[in-house]
Amino acid sequence: MYQTYVLYSEKFDRIYIGQTSNIELRLERHNKGLVRSTKHYIPWQLIHIEEYETRAETMKREKELKSHKGRDFIRNMLVRVRQLPD
Repeated sequence: MYQTYVLYSEKFDRIYIGQTSNIELRLERHNKGLVRSTKHYIPWQLIHIEEYETRAETMKREKELKSHKGRDFIRNMLVRVRQLPD
């Protein structure tokens, strides 16, 4: 199985969209500063994940989420999460 995922850095109000076949290891690498594009925005939290059978499907969804429409979807999701009571 492959996953498309969205990370959020609350401290820097940044999102990161990626794909992997091992989400636990990938999140660990992001939060240890081992990924060049995300190391300056630690800590990251996983806010969204989708699973697919093939890497091609995962990469297609990653591209969709990185589009303007996809980023709007993610920002709207963040707004809803922030409105939930603690």
